[in-house]
Amino acid sequence: MELTRRRLLSALSAAGVLAVVPPRFASAAESAAGSASVLANTVAVFAGTPESNARPETAAKLTAMAATARSWLTAMDGAGANELFAGLPLGTNDASLNTSYAHLYDIALATRVPGGASDLTGNQAVQRRVIDALALLHERYFADQSKGYYGNWFNWEIGIPTSVTKTFVLLTDELAAYRPDLIPTYIASMDAYLRAGRNGDVDLDSRFHTGANLADITTNRILQGAILGAAGEDRIRKALTDQLTVFATIDPYHLQHDNTDGHYADGSFIQHDSVAYTGSYGKALLTRVVQTLKILDGTGYMDGNALVPVVQTWVRDGFAPLIFEGWMMEIVKGRAVSRTTTGYADVATIVEAAVDLAGYSTGAEADALRGWVKFVRGNSRAALNPASFVSPLSIVAYTAILADTTVPAADLGATSRTVAFNAMDKNVHRRPGYAFALARSSDRISKYEYMSGENLMPWFQGDGAYYLYLSGQDQTQAFGADYYAAVSPYALAGVTAPVEERRTIPELYGTAWYENPSHPLNFTSSSESQNAYVYFPTGTNRHSGGVTLGAYGAASMVQSSDNAWASRDLLPDDFTVYRNASATKSWFLLDDEIVVLAAGVGDEAGRDVTTAVDARHAAVTDQVTLTGALRDGTLWTSGEADLRWLRYANATQRTAVGYVFLSAQPVRVDHTVVTRSRRVVRTANPDTAVTRRVFGASLAQGPASAAYAYALVPGADEARLRAYDGGPLSVLANTVRLQAVKHTGLGLTAASAFTEGRHEAAGVGIDGPASVLVQTGGGVTTVAAADPTMDRSSVSVLLRGRRLAPVSQDERVTVRGVTQGTLIEFDVREVYGRSLRVTLR
Repeated sequence: MELTRRRLLSALSAAGVLAVVPPRFASAAESAAGSASVLANTVAVFAGTPESNARPETAAKLTAMAATARSWLTAMDGAGANELFAGLPLGTNDASLNTSYAHLYDIALATRVPGGASDLTGNQAVQRRVIDALALLHERYFADQSKGYYGNWFNWEIGIPTSVTKTFVLLTDELAAYRPDLIPTYIASMDAYLRAGRNGDVDLDSRFHTGANLADITTNRILQGAILGAAGEDRIRKALTDQLTVFATIDPYHLQHDNTDGHYADGSFIQHDSVAYTGSYGKALLTRVVQTLKILDGTGYMDGNALVPVVQTWVRDGFAPLIFEGWMMEIVKGRAVSRTTTGYADVATIVEAAVDLAGYSTGAEADALRGWVKFVRGNSRAALNPASFVSPLSIVAYTAILADTTVPAADLGATSRTVAFNAMDKNVHRRPGYAFALARSSDRISKYEYMSGENLMPWFQGDGAYYLYLSGQDQTQAFGADYYAAVSPYALAGVTAPVEERRTIPELYGTAWYENPSHPLNFTSSSESQNAYVYFPTGTNRHSGGVTLGAYGAASMVQSSDNAWASRDLLPDDFTVYRNASATKSWFLLDDEIVVLAAGVGDEAGRDVTTAVDARHAAVTDQVTLTGALRDGTLWTSGEADLRWLRYANATQRTAVGYVFLSAQPVRVDHTVVTRSRRVVRTANPDTAVTRRVFGASLAQGPASAAYAYALVPGADEARLRAYDGGPLSVLANTVRLQAVKHTGLGLTAASAFTEGRHEAAGVGIDGPASVLVQTGGGVTTVAAADPTMDRSSVSVLLRGRRLAPVSQDERVTVRGVTQGTLIEFDVREVYGRSLRVTLR
């Protein structure tokens, strides 16, 4: 279900909003009852109920909750001067203050768990200790607005209010009896800290009040309204109306409030204006809105039936394609790629949301979600631990789904499929045995995200970096934070980079950001300039897109420098900018192969350039073998050589990848032991040494322009690689104007046209720029096309030869016979890179 932002916001200003938010309560008593229901639901969500907590499957969760609370109580006992908890200094460190509030919530939670630890559940002394600590923190570190709001805005507007608000929900009765003044005092302060808003409330025109951030803020305000009882009804309704905007599908041609953050029609999710973020902020948004459905269920404040189908679409189109055997792919994590706790843990969070969502779904949609939960659990290469779920209620529902024999395990998409997330410049290509994920960038989408000392060496992550996930492997041994720690940031798989040394933000400026408030661009921690040039710079090219046809795809990108380099004359003299190498690239996504073409690879600044064909790492003890053949057919043994093919095999992990080189050039092969600290990619990571054996295959050159063509062949054995010598793949063109390949076995011609004018590839004429796939077989020809610039009104494709008649076609496609053959016109106006198709006979 696609709910456009324009439709939703129109509804919110008219009577149509009543379909989701019913009218005000008729009396103060009804309002108070509604608020009481919100509080009761919220306590049940986070602490469980007597029924859920009596179930054996929740025992591990309850034990963990109690152990966490006891550990923080011990830390309170050992606190020193200017500390509430030992090791968390207060007064100048906003992260420590935020964490201190979070610890208080954990302690309060353990006191409200039905059937929980006997020394904690219902313990009034512990609850009052938490309340006293809240009062102390407010008096010394939160009340004074002139001293607060240092460091990260998120802590003051979202992090601290989230912990305080949930703690108040848990301790409402005790607060009323012991410190009734604390609730209005804190709420007034939290409103005052909402500085990105307006008059202490949400401002939908604020760049801070979007996407997951907006969901967090509005959920807090819903709960704060419930704490206030009947007096908080208006607060709840306003917050809910604001939160409803996150359910709208972003229409990039008709933006509301200039907001680009949220879900797009093709399944993309963007946060921070230009960062592909499904696996981090998108995950947080999913969790928060599903929790909102739960806490408002039966309260009279919301009828969530109209919203459930929207969230179902997010899971099916946005999240499911990005999860491979229980692992969340790297291409949509932003700075979170450098954290040691992503991947499998991300997916557990998404599964919990899917479990809860299934409870609000009906019929086939409910069965699909339950089947997907089973599928993820059964295919994950790491045990999915339900004790990591937030809610004991979710654990019970999850256990029931697994025990339900009437619903078979099933993915939410075909085993063989390709997905173009063109709105966020990403591609996912899946086949039995592997998944391929590609990170592109453009002047619309950031090359990477760095922030707060996270993802310290991100420079090339959006320059065509790709990740080949192999079935059966523990992905923590292939990717995750250790991949970025062990593999050179200049040699990530798929990257073309200049030979130079770059420095991290802390190395350049001595802090986690660039500070220069006196400059006209006003560089401060969360300023627009900081975002644009330091945290998540975009590229400067327009061409980045792709096309899909059934289970096949093609993607292309013109590599560029970022907007900081382009704006260097406007930036401060002490601000460091880096120039990128040049390259025009295409990726053709087939069955057994991913074919990569690169042209115009070079550097106008005169630096040498390297292109990484692949980079993989393994344990030093893994049995890894490298074999290959030279272009003349003789066996390769070691060193740099003009290879026809190369094979990497890890017998320990039972994985293998083949590389077929379709153009002649020396290939450098490295296989070395590397030891680096996890802290090199994130300052908050433990200073733990990672020792890995790193394999790299790369193409090195001078600054002059070069062209390359090669194919990745997942799971290939040597016989299969040798067969490519006369095999189905051929390169039709590889220039900065046109890149095209043909696969005779699939009857497929795939092309990327980068420049204006007519381009020819094996009897197919293409009006560029365009991405085109043509497949012939079974007496029919199917053509798909897309606009990789997002700017064109139409794309035309000429099939030379016979005149063909359409069998089926998209609405925006027209076909007519011409002297040269069959001319197909694709109306791509305002479709934002979506593929259009026609089948002809």
